[in-house]
This record gives sequence, C-alpha cells and structure tokens, in this order.
Amino acid sequence: MKFGIFMAPFHRVGENPTLCFERDMQLIEWLDDLGYEEAFIGEHHSSGWETISSPEIFMAVAAARTRRIMLGSGVVSIPYHHPFHVANRFALLDHLTRGRVMLGCGPGALAGDARMLGIQTTTQRKRMVEGVKAIIRLFTEEGKISIDGSYFKLVDAHLQVKPFQQPHMPIFVASTISPSGMVAAGELGVGVLSVASYAPSGLDDLVRRWAMAEETAAEHGKSVDRKNWRLVFPIHLAETREEALNDIRAGANRWIHEYFISTLGARLQFEEYPGQPVEEMTVDRMVARGGTIIGTPDDAIAKIKELQQATGGFGGLLGLAHEWTTREKTLRSYELFARYVAPQFQGPVASQVQYSNEWAREHRDELFSNAVAGVLTAMQEYAQGKIEKGEPVPEMLTMPPTRIRP
Repeated sequence: MKFGIFMAPFHRVGENPTLCFERDMQLIEWLDDLGYEEAFIGEHHSSGWETISSPEIFMAVAAARTRRIMLGSGVVSIPYHHPFHVANRFALLDHLTRGRVMLGCGPGALAGDARMLGIQTTTQRKRMVEGVKAIIRLFTEEGKISIDGSYFKLVDAHLQVKPFQQPHMPIFVASTISPSGMVAAGELGVGVLSVASYAPSGLDDLVRRWAMAEETAAEHGKSVDRKNWRLVFPIHLAETREEALNDIRAGANRWIHEYFISTLGARLQFEEYPGQPVEEMTVDRMVARGGTIIGTPDDAIAKIKELQQATGGFGGLLGLAHEWTTREKTLRSYELFARYVAPQFQGPVASQVQYSNEWAREHRDELFSNAVAGVLTAMQEYAQGKIEKGEPVPEMLTMPPTRIRP
C-alpha cells in the first residue's frame, strides 16, 4: 500500500499566502524525508482557502526540493484548460522529474472557479471525460490527431515529446459524493482519487462505487485496478486518542464551519449526520461516524485494516492535508504514521523485524548462556596469558563464573 497526502491546500483566510506556500512546500519535503510515496496538489481559483492555482508549477518546485516522492495534480480541472496544453505540460514535467509525475484530473470542484471562466457547471463532467480522452490519445498516439470537441479543437495535433513514463504517467480521476467520478474512471480505464471518503455517504458507499467503476470499465472495453484506488481521510495521530482529538478539535471545527458551511454552503455533506443540526456539526461527530483517522498509531492500523476489509482492498491512503493544530504537532503526526503505521502495510519489512524479535525472545536463555560462555572463555584466556608472563591479574578475572553473571 502507498501512503501520501492530498493537499488542497486549506489555509485560513487572512494568512500571508507566501508563508502558506512555503509551509506547504516544507511539508512535502518532510514527507519525502519520512519515506511517504505520494503527494497530490490541488488547483483552485476562488474561495480564499485553497490558494494553489497551478499544481504543475508547485510540483516543479517541489521536485527540485525533494528526492523520491511522487508528485501528482490533485487535481487539474480539465474543463478550464485546453487538453493539448495539459498534455504538453505534464509530458515536460515528467521528463524534468525523471518520471516522478502523476496526472490527477477532475471537472473542477468550486462553482466560483467555473463562474469566473463562464463555464456551465452542468457541462463540466462531460468535458472532463472528453478532455482526458484527448490527453491519453496525445500521450499514446503518433501525429495527425484531429478532434472537433465541444470546447476545444485539435487539427493534426501531436506532442513533440512524449511522457518520460511509458506509455504515460499514472492518471487518476477524482471521485466525490456523486457517482460520476467512478463512472468516468471506468470509462477511461484510469485510477481513482476518492477525495470525499470522510463524508458519511462517501464512506458507506465505497464498495458500491468501486463496483460501478468496474462495471463501466467492462462496458467500454477497459479495466480498472484496485492498486490505483486512493482513499482520502483526515488523519491526526498522537500518543493517546484523547490527546489527538484535543489537538485538532478547535481547528477542525473552524474548518467545517468557516470553509465548508459558511464559504461553500456545503450543508448537504453534513445533514446526513442524524440528531445534530448542521450549525452544531463538530469533528467529534465525524470521528464517531468513522470518517476520520484520529487517535494513536494503533488506532490508525486498526482503521486501515477495517477499510481494507470493508472495501475489498485499495492501493493507497492519502491524508487530507490540514492545519488544524500547531506546526509541531502536525509534523509529529506524520512522523508517527510513517514510523509505526505505514510499515504494517508495506510488505515483509516490518513482519521480518517482528519475526526476528520473536525468534530472539524464544531462544534468549540459550543465546545468553552462549554469550556468557564466550565472554568467560575470553577472560580466562586473557588471565592465563597474564599468568604466563608473570604479570598481576585483575581480581575480576579470577572470580568464579557464578559471581560475574548478572
């Protein structure tokens, strides 16, 4: 399983954007140091909270400041761009990073973005599929690609430079509350970013939604693979469950009310929580419904195993990047996850370490006795050499073995 972050990002209105960008960059550097595999960067143009307007530019700078981590758009809003330009930019970035690029695509999440560009929101999802099909053709076909599209045209088009990764970099489609993302992924035969896994309906419907992707793929002669399915969850870890929740309660509640409810008017995402008015929605309620991973490393391990069982399997988990607590506690949370959680889902490395420890415990009496015998033999040989030379022998070397054993 792969682990990483989905960075919208979320920053409170009124902060210095230059410092926000630098914190985002430093976070990705920290994840790279900790061994996380992926970071997806968003594209947004309104609302004041999500302030990265070009994932490609951000990814290019991040690539220069990191060594291993894969960098993806999370996501490029395809209807906002000519597919030819998206294909060219990502092919170039793929070469500049030597294959550390992923292309995440979406229709555009913020209605304010579409309004400023004069795009009807009812057309965005169809245009995204149309645009991604064109991008894949540009990546994989030779010249003379002509398309008379609904919002773009191509005439004998081709890419001078194909992607570094062959046939192209990994491609993902965002899936939120509606089923359209899964249907699009199936039609295109690409991966899925389930970016609303933490919403109640998103969590409950994950199995059904993946089945929709598989069914749609079969209808279009395509296939989808669970290893290319990413789930997105808010994550915060600490030494105890109570500490973790206390760390993020104020910041998470502010995010829910100031961003989702007051800025976006996204009431429907929280009205499914029974017995609590939207105005009184809290992160405690989200935790109780299982829409977050808040607690200790052991809690995170248990939750991921539960998700594996409930979904039938998925290829990666992305933490929803947030600033709900202090910088130090946020970075510490990522470290706890990397040290204690991720290894449990990444092959035989952790299990072999555990096996070695159990083996040593099982044979500890025998191994300790052998070690003591070796020490005693060395001491006796050393003492005998001193005696033969007529030199004084330290008192410890003449003690009976029973006196020097711990």
